[in-house]
Amino acid sequence: MKSNIVNSIDEVPSPSFVCEERLLKKNLELLKKVQDESEVKILLALKGFALWSTFDLCKQYLYGCCASGLHEAILAKEEFGKEVHTYSPAFKEEEIDEIIDISNHLVFNSFNQLNKFREKARGRTSIGLRVNPEYSSVEVDLYNPCGVYSRLGITSVNFDKDNLEGIDGLHFHALCEQNVDALEGALSNFEEKFGEFLPQMKWVNFGGGHHITREDYDVDGLIKLLKDFKNRYPHLKVYLEPGEAVGWQTGYLVATVLDIIENQMSIAILDTSAEAHMPDTLAMPYRPDVRNSDLANIKKYTYRLAGNTCLAGDIIGDYSFDEPLKTGDKIILEDMIHYTMVKTSTFNGIKLPSIVIKNSQDCYQIVNNFGYNAYKSRL
Repeated sequence: MKSNIVNSIDEVPSPSFVCEERLLKKNLELLKKVQDESEVKILLALKGFALWSTFDLCKQYLYGCCASGLHEAILAKEEFGKEVHTYSPAFKEEEIDEIIDISNHLVFNSFNQLNKFREKARGRTSIGLRVNPEYSSVEVDLYNPCGVYSRLGITSVNFDKDNLEGIDGLHFHALCEQNVDALEGALSNFEEKFGEFLPQMKWVNFGGGHHITREDYDVDGLIKLLKDFKNRYPHLKVYLEPGEAVGWQTGYLVATVLDIIENQMSIAILDTSAEAHMPDTLAMPYRPDVRNSDLANIKKYTYRLAGNTCLAGDIIGDYSFDEPLKTGDKIILEDMIHYTMVKTSTFNGIKLPSIVIKNSQDCYQIVNNFGYNAYKSRL
């Protein structure tokens, strides 16, 4: 659609994801500091942040993107235009040639996949293997890449050290929104189990889950850890691929109160949905922050915020406010840019949130609206 500019949050469509350019730039500047001081390359993980209308800004700071399959790889090539690193638990025969042509690095999840596609990939891209360091520090099993029976990465007992012809690098991913101490533990396990193969490699990828832009993250500790690793293996290029650290606290989801009903408590029905627009609130689960609110019964007026679908459990949470809510009030759900935007659906035919960028002039650029065709075209 043709982009529109509005001057206030009240003029923004509801619901809308609003990304603040100023906050995104702040995150990118910190990531560039890590890159510059530790001499590593940081990639944007599209699975966590794929807001391609911001890529002109992002590519000024980051080296490229990591993709989880063909469509993300195409988006990276078309809209970011720098390095593309692609990993998938399994690649499809009908897609692999295009993926190889797009990708600077191609990472296989098993020796079965390597053996199947190695000859196609040889000489056309840099080939890597994902390994499992078997370091499990992620508390929620749903997000734990190294949990029991994980399908993600090759364990040391299954690592065929005699089948490394044409392999340039190793990739591991063991974290989920964690600090540098978790990376230190994962890296220690990785070196213990796979360090003997690093002298013959050209690169290593530390995966994602590094919460670098979170306020309490030990950035200096990360830089030191990366420098120490590079001192041990000066021939290796080192990559990190956070997604949440790029989009962390860069924006919010704007919704509107459609109705308020009473059933032993006050329930505000919004024009958004936990199930369709922010599924991690149900899957993890977690309680999103709502601007100018508190926990239930802390402020004078308490409401259950609920989604506008027929799913009985489409509940965002219970919140209290200083003033009573009324129909038409705006509700701002904080930190809804990373991971949330890429997981939206049209369940129940509910309208997808619009995409809005708050630019450096504090104007709101509406970059995408969605209607009936976004629902119909999926089915």
